[in-house]
Amino acid sequence: MKAEADHRVPLSDRAVEILKKLDRKTKFVFSGVNPNKKLPHEDMLEVLKADLGRPFTVHGFRSSFKDWASEQTGYANEVSEMALAHKIPGKVEGAYRRGDLFDKRRRLMADWATYCERKTDPMPATVTRIGSGR
Repeated sequence: MKAEADHRVPLSDRAVEILKKLDRKTKFVFSGVNPNKKLPHEDMLEVLKADLGRPFTVHGFRSSFKDWASEQTGYANEVSEMALAHKIPGKVEGAYRRGDLFDKRRRLMADWATYCERKTDPMPATVTRIGSGR
């Protein structure tokens, strides 16, 4: 964490299921070569590029989550901001907001898991002629 502060993360049932299936020889979900150290950011980027074959970024996952939460759900902005561990803007608001919206974030993350696992049919390709065709 950049903020060097504790951040409780509610895991969806699916996330817990996946974690239980891992061969746990480390305390990290994403460990590096040394199982006692976390996977460096640069290595995670390389894994994404190699496994997915496209130039995805870790930040892109966060951005996708924020777009989904903002555009396709009714959750308050503060809930998704807190899920991303963003700092509270403004000293006054920060002084008064003491909770971490954990129960609301738990529901948000469960909805995100459902969204991520949904089955989608690829849209059929269509070609539309533009112009007179001359």
